[in-house]
Amino acid sequence: MLNDLDISAIIVTIKLASLSTAILILIGTPLAWWLSQTRIKFKVIIEAFIALPLILPPTVLGFYLLLTLGPNGPIGEFLESLGGSSIAFTFSGLVVGSVIYSLPFVVQPLQNSFSSVGRQSMEVAATLGASKIDCFFTVAVPLARSGFITAAVLGFAHTIGEFGVVLMIGGNIPGETGVLSIAIYDHVETMEYGKAHWLSAGLLIMSFLMLIFVYVFNRHFSIMRYKD
Repeated sequence: MLNDLDISAIIVTIKLASLSTAILILIGTPLAWWLSQTRIKFKVIIEAFIALPLILPPTVLGFYLLLTLGPNGPIGEFLESLGGSSIAFTFSGLVVGSVIYSLPFVVQPLQNSFSSVGRQSMEVAATLGASKIDCFFTVAVPLARSGFITAAVLGFAHTIGEFGVVLMIGGNIPGETGVLSIAIYDHVETMEYGKAHWLSAGLLIMSFLMLIFVYVFNRHFSIMRYKD
């Protein structure tokens, strides 16, 4: 069965995934909207930079985050100059790494949903006197709600499954940076396959159910939108 360290890892992982997902939605929404509307020439460079974590080895991203956020890195030195301390090997560092690593899983679904809204609906709302902000919240956001659901689920699930990034930037401090993926690795390394199975099976089932929810919701949303 699970021990105290496993339970602590579950709590830290859920806390990390929830906070990271909330931050990702706040950051990803305006970014995805801008990408779906802009026609600037270097848009492809920005999109490639955002999508980089999709193909970049997690340990590479984690390594450069460690150099950046560590005591000798630019951000670490800046924080220390303000009287603070480096956020490497802290929960805050995990959040920063998770947000960067899961960013494309949130931005891309939102960008696709915003792109599918089309300009006609926005123009109709504008002719009725709605401001750009009103058009965004009353037209674009409701029409793109399937993208928000997909982005939130993928961002949450992807954060839960992180290993390389969180290990490099956070280490394995119980109750602080020790997450489920690292707990599973520790159990396997010590030949505790039973405990590793409990944690792995739980993640597998949860991930599968979350994906089913996304597919069912998107299918229902597509049918309702078609009827409208």
